[in-house]
Amino acid sequence: MENSYSTMQQTEPKKLFMKYLIPSLLGNMLMAVNILIDGLFVSHGVGEQGLAGVNIAVPIYSLITSISLWIGMGGATLYSIAHGQKQQQKVQKIFTHSILLAFITTGLFILFCLLFEQPIAYLFGANDSIISYVDDYLHVILLFGLVFVFQNVLSVFIRNDGNPTLAMTGLIVASVSNIVLDYLFIFVFKWGVKGAAYATAIGTSLGLLILLTHFVTKQNQMKFVHSKIDFSLLGQIFSIGFPSFIVQGAAAVMVIAFNIAFSHFVGEKGIIAYAVVNNMYTVFLMMFTGIGAALQPITSYHYGALLYDRMKKFIKIALITALIIGTFSFLFGVFGNGFIIQLFGMNDPEIIAYTKKGIAYFFSGYLFLGMNMVFIEYYQSIRNIRIATLIVFSRSLILFIPLLWFLPTLFGPNAIWLVFPVSEGLTVFLTYLALRLNWIELVPLTNVAVKRVVTE
Repeated sequence: MENSYSTMQQTEPKKLFMKYLIPSLLGNMLMAVNILIDGLFVSHGVGEQGLAGVNIAVPIYSLITSISLWIGMGGATLYSIAHGQKQQQKVQKIFTHSILLAFITTGLFILFCLLFEQPIAYLFGANDSIISYVDDYLHVILLFGLVFVFQNVLSVFIRNDGNPTLAMTGLIVASVSNIVLDYLFIFVFKWGVKGAAYATAIGTSLGLLILLTHFVTKQNQMKFVHSKIDFSLLGQIFSIGFPSFIVQGAAAVMVIAFNIAFSHFVGEKGIIAYAVVNNMYTVFLMMFTGIGAALQPITSYHYGALLYDRMKKFIKIALITALIIGTFSFLFGVFGNGFIIQLFGMNDPEIIAYTKKGIAYFFSGYLFLGMNMVFIEYYQSIRNIRIATLIVFSRSLILFIPLLWFLPTLFGPNAIWLVFPVSEGLTVFLTYLALRLNWIELVPLTNVAVKRVVTE
């Protein structure tokens, strides 16, 4: 423990940040590549309309994931606190309540979606020419919905139960299995979009089976107990996990809103072009999230130790890193848009031309996205949920939704591509302005922090 403390305090800031950054980026990129390959297989094996159909259906999968992470992160946080307090009965009670809450909440959501599959598909931007692809993918995902839920919830709990290696192994097995099954089901068995959905479902099921082996290990503390429903505990799980929900949920809302806007202002050509851009966006979003995730344990430690001057150095390093990676990402979009389109095997000259233009405009948002993700993760790491939540809502709802209507209405359909960079850029500017005008603090005042440490 002492060695860990001395490493945090004495290691040169850039070296320490890289120590956390590299594994964080590698882990997130593994997940991102898996998502990208999914899209590539559908695009080459099914076609452009198949890719568009999957892109319409994916937000439902994202919403299922966001709800499960909401409950998983909230429950696992309480679970770790109870562990530290050596309250064994409470540990098991929290785990039992979390699993029960996940089952009921997501089960009702999945049942509702199954009953209204086609209306939901049209609501999310589908049209008559791609509705069959949306239905094929969405139905399978919903049937296996609870598998995705328990894989997410158990992964978080197992990590908090002292077995992060098994949690990572479950992710690797799910990802690799999905890629192999994608190839078999799409190119060998010719199952089309439905094959891609089954590959995701079966891959996740195999990952879940790996996670279940934790229950037969000696270190397992995750046991089900019979107890009355504690509504106060359920409320705590929901409140603590809320930031995780809005980060994931906002991403799903943005995809839905983009699909509706492209369907209204451009038509099927816009939906197909956005499907390509959104697949790439998922990769870059995971990469920038990795920067924030690397910053979190460092700033949380320095916040607790009241080492504010040193903490500022890490924030600066993270922001510079985000800007550098963002700049290279933007340049890749400007000069490599042809390569991106070739990856997805697009053939229609009109769609290719429109997608090239969209990539060049949309990728300019990566200049700002990384900085926003750093600020969000940083304020979460020092438990300032209010500011972190405000930044999330600003970039994904407060600024984004109005811009998605006003820009194409005022400047034409091509302006839809600029909604993402404008909303991200404005969020960075407003955060900077709030810091300059002292509306928000980058680091807390020392006397306030000392009071916090003493009272806790």
